[in-house]
Amino acid sequence: MRPMDTSLKTRMAPSLGLYTVASVIRHNNCVPVFNENIETIDFEQSADLVGITVTVDTLPRAIDIAKVYRSKGIPTVAGGIQITSCPESARGYFDALCIGFAEGTWPDIVRDVQSGMLKAEYRCINLPSSGIIGPAYDLIDYRKYLYVNVISTSRGCPYKCSFCYNSCENIRHSYVNRPIPEIIKEIRYLNRRHIMFIDDNFIGNPKWTQRFLEAIRYMNLKWQAAVSANVVDIPGMLDLMKETGCTALFIGFESINQKSIDKTGKYQNITATYERLCHEIHRHGIMINASFVFGLDDDDPETFRRTIDWIVRNKIETVTSHILTPYPGTQQHKVLMSQNRITTDNLSKYTTSNVVFLPQCLSSEELYEGYIQVYSEVYSLKNIIRRFPQHNRSAYLMFNLFYRKYGRFTEFICRLIGYNRLGKWVESITKLGQNISS
Repeated sequence: MRPMDTSLKTRMAPSLGLYTVASVIRHNNCVPVFNENIETIDFEQSADLVGITVTVDTLPRAIDIAKVYRSKGIPTVAGGIQITSCPESARGYFDALCIGFAEGTWPDIVRDVQSGMLKAEYRCINLPSSGIIGPAYDLIDYRKYLYVNVISTSRGCPYKCSFCYNSCENIRHSYVNRPIPEIIKEIRYLNRRHIMFIDDNFIGNPKWTQRFLEAIRYMNLKWQAAVSANVVDIPGMLDLMKETGCTALFIGFESINQKSIDKTGKYQNITATYERLCHEIHRHGIMINASFVFGLDDDDPETFRRTIDWIVRNKIETVTSHILTPYPGTQQHKVLMSQNRITTDNLSKYTTSNVVFLPQCLSSEELYEGYIQVYSEVYSLKNIIRRFPQHNRSAYLMFNLFYRKYGRFTEFICRLIGYNRLGKWVESITKLGQNISS
């Protein structure tokens, strides 16, 4: 958890990774799922096989969990983004590694466990669209989360920004869109008007996105997604998004300094177009959740002040900030390693809220303090008022006041009445919620 986070972050929505694995192998198998972010693992429950999904900062904990099960003679398999991007970081700690797509590995893993022939590594880097399997939504305990109406329409991203997992060798060529009828089937199963599409890049294949939006045009949805900054340059895309119910877009601006952008390989970002991008999105009545990365090589002590002023001036509705973090396996990690600038190999600190490398034009202290400054100033009452939007005002206030500014109070209310109950209430008052069948 980062300094500004509360349990609302871990309770926002379930991670779909393990539920996708469960969907792949559930036939003739019992597949209980534990989310240790919100519950305690029952180590006494019997098991023939244990799978653990791993992000970079949870690898040390995943190794500890595996030790418990291996001491009982239960084989463990590690998968997830960290294992796929940097398998060498986990070798020797688990009985097997799952690299890449669960659909192309887990049937073999289960078969080999049953025959007593489990291999050390299973790999599926490429998968056709028809091979993608949706998560087992029916296994999710809805009461534990604010929202469960999350759907993935693709895997991967066509862009290979140096600090992103998509620059890793095992992920670089794995971008694929799911079959549109399968996604619509999941929307109907969830039966919620408000949908969060959780792709790395919802417009990675613009022609596919346009076909998909045409397919959901008359479903009366309200939806959000993450897109790249070039969305403004795709003819008709914002019009189609507005017409099909888009309420918010998450965009990785990363920096307002083009020199910093250029060194990340994020060629789809042109800072000179940022203000036009914001104007066009707002003109379509869509909110912006802007993501920034601080600590890039051209960032200096004035970067934070300039960024805060830019955010307020352009009335960016919500902001997510990160300290540059060189995830193992990424191009950024390779560069900083070659320059002897990585200062710790304690992966539990790789949360984007710690400084784990030597910045070029900042001290480590300046970088961390500037990162905190962005959050504290953007979400001050003064700047919440100054950024007040023309559209989606109730959703804006909900996020800025009750998620960020007074998140501890909202967390307390959730514990009293339940997270999912509050989530449905928020959907209702922000006019996002209701069943699509109603």
